[in-house]
Amino acid sequence: MTKQGPIKVGIMGFGQTGRQLFELASRSNDVEVVAIADIGKPDILHYLLSSEVEDPGRHKLEGNFLTNDRCRARLMEIDRPAEMPWDIFGVDIVIDSTGKYRDQASMEDHLSNGAPRILLRTLPTDHIDRIVIPGLNESSACASDRMISAGSATTSALALLLHSLAESFGIECGSMTTVHAFTSDQALQDYAGSDFRRSRSAAKNIIPNSHEAGLWLGQILPAFDGKILTSALNVPVQEGCLLDVNLVMTDSNVDAEAVNDVMRAAAAKHPGIIGAVEDPIVSSDVIGNPLSLLFDTKGTIKAGSSIIKTLSWYENLGHAARLLDVIRLYNTLDQQREAA
Repeated sequence: MTKQGPIKVGIMGFGQTGRQLFELASRSNDVEVVAIADIGKPDILHYLLSSEVEDPGRHKLEGNFLTNDRCRARLMEIDRPAEMPWDIFGVDIVIDSTGKYRDQASMEDHLSNGAPRILLRTLPTDHIDRIVIPGLNESSACASDRMISAGSATTSALALLLHSLAESFGIECGSMTTVHAFTSDQALQDYAGSDFRRSRSAAKNIIPNSHEAGLWLGQILPAFDGKILTSALNVPVQEGCLLDVNLVMTDSNVDAEAVNDVMRAAAAKHPGIIGAVEDPIVSSDVIGNPLSLLFDTKGTIKAGSSIIKTLSWYENLGHAARLLDVIRLYNTLDQQREAA
């Protein structure tokens, strides 16, 4: 029988992405968050959520429940997938937004504890049934998928850019650097960590870093397998990221305006996912933008005979919105399978 009512979602990890997911779901008419697993104290989690949203009064803490006019989510002080009893909440899908539990064993823990599907907010470390990037490869999704990734904010932005341009131009190879806001796993003061550079203060340094998008890009866009080098610069801003991509074009006649026109067309084709901006914006202007990719037409430059440099913007809210899009996609596939 076809399921009625909202999609019931569990969230593991109530950091920035988890809170954005909860806020977005609370303003939807088809997604309901029913359980949240996080080691944080309920009153602190409620406080953090209230400090970030436009209307903090909507969200209330009632004992161990985070409530609003759309959701009543049980807060569980649990930090590991193996400890979370998803089965008692009747979830349709769980989003692991911790960024920590990306391996197959952790995903199987979610499934064993009653999650029909697990969706990672970032890239996996090993096995995955599917990486789904809205606006790019939704048609590849199958109802039988159980372990899914929605990529990452950076990976999605890069893949959408490459796919849009490759529909019109031949691309030999390229490189990507994300100029990225600092992240919660970086130290604010110099502190010995697992990596030399990441042991330095995020608040006062530009920190060169590797980026794993290149390792998985071939699974998302097979034509680019091994052709794009990816790296990151973590910089002392809290929100707003810049994607700096340099591409070697097959046709030396391709110029900056031709690239801009293709991306304007991509924005028209994928409203709500891709945008194109003509104004000279900076990182703070993209905060709160729900797009996965905001292409900067003023940043396109041709260098030499065949190199095109592009700039694009994104921030984490767009990725949170795409996670909900993936949830809706699989709910539709389930309904179609049940109706068949």
